[in-house]
Amino acid sequence: MDDSLNKFDRIIAILIQLQSKKIVRAQDLADRFNVSLRTIYRDVRTLEASGVPIYSEAGIGYSLMDGYRLPPIMFTREEASSFIAAEKLMQKFTDAALDKHYKSAMYKLKAVLKNSDKDWLDTIESKVIMQSNQKLFNENAPNALTLFFESIAERKQTLLLYQTFDTEEINERIIEPVGIFHQNNFWYVLGYCHLRKDYRQFRTDRIQQIKKTDLDFTIEHKTLEELLHKEKSIHSLIKVRILVNKKIARYLNWERKQYGFVSEKNIGNQVEMTFMCFDIKESFPRWYLMFADHADILEPDELKDRVLELLELNTNRLLQKKQSQT
Repeated sequence: MDDSLNKFDRIIAILIQLQSKKIVRAQDLADRFNVSLRTIYRDVRTLEASGVPIYSEAGIGYSLMDGYRLPPIMFTREEASSFIAAEKLMQKFTDAALDKHYKSAMYKLKAVLKNSDKDWLDTIESKVIMQSNQKLFNENAPNALTLFFESIAERKQTLLLYQTFDTEEINERIIEPVGIFHQNNFWYVLGYCHLRKDYRQFRTDRIQQIKKTDLDFTIEHKTLEELLHKEKSIHSLIKVRILVNKKIARYLNWERKQYGFVSEKNIGNQVEMTFMCFDIKESFPRWYLMFADHADILEPDELKDRVLELLELNTNRLLQKKQSQT
């Protein structure tokens, strides 16, 4: 009985996945459901026998005949609850246009719920708030993510007016956006910059203006993951070791991965962390200062000097400001 029920649930899930993607590989289905390829083949034959028009091609995958759709499938209460978290995250982390589209999609999702589940969802929704003081997008380019998505999908170049971190000058850039990623609480786009003749990262809150052009891409780009890995590998990595109080160290578990974390070991009431870092001039020392009163730098001396330099710069600014007010 349990095996039949599991098979039924799996077959329905396979059908939903076929409806959600243009092509689905058998191996991807096998990996998702932790079953053999032979089991997937049998499940697909079961769907075909029930009248679902599935097109398959060896070495490529499965796809549904164009135009075939089932009526909306009912969501479980638990699945519906997950929409609330997604909706709140969308409000915090996406631009205005994407948030608007997601709200529209949420209305459609809620429309297929049972009345009791709608009440359940409304109760949870009013009890969840996402607070953020992070400025992810410039007010002059509030729909940057939406336009980047369109440019990437249509392979069209994008025109940017961009302000770099260390200058007030605004430069015009024409880029071929390859992909978008979220890091250190900011959205970045990585793209081929025609001005620099190389790949560059652009932070969305520094984009003063954005416009999708009619110009096609001129380059066949590698994947975002490959380009990000290549970008990190071209920098010479520097070994960093720090000692952090155990009570504080546990709160760094997620963030540390972004700074090249390699390993850790316990030493009394402290944790020694080792990093292979490619930026000890700006990124790492500024992150370290967030918890510096509970940590020590073991190596390298260059990092110690940079942290002292940042502290001195900040101390001088505070003193000057204080003196000007007296």
